[in-house]
Amino acid sequence: MFTEICIYEAKIEKQDEIEELMKEVREFYLQLPGVIDVRYIKRTHRQEDFNAVKEGAPPVELTRYVGKVTYVLILDVEDENAHANLYKPALERFYKRWTRCLTTMPKIILGRNVEDL
Repeated sequence: MFTEICIYEAKIEKQDEIEELMKEVREFYLQLPGVIDVRYIKRTHRQEDFNAVKEGAPPVELTRYVGKVTYVLILDVEDENAHANLYKPALERFYKRWTRCLTTMPKIILGRNVEDL
């Protein structure tokens, strides 16, 4: 299995638009060969501090966003070739709408599961 983790920083006023777009992109990806799973998460919580973590305290829910909203894509595909085949059709279909929602270019992490190495 090959995984992409992508961290997006979206404009606060574009939350509804990007979340609808994420649903469309997810459905699009799931129809493509080699795609195993597609998940998007929104950063809704934070740890209070490291001592709270050590004490086992639950995370604190965010009450406001300052400057941006953080989202994460977790995309699992069969292999590198399946991953390579996703992007041309996805960019042709979604790129302009997607970039209008972002404050900066996404951070992308690609790799295999440690168990597969």
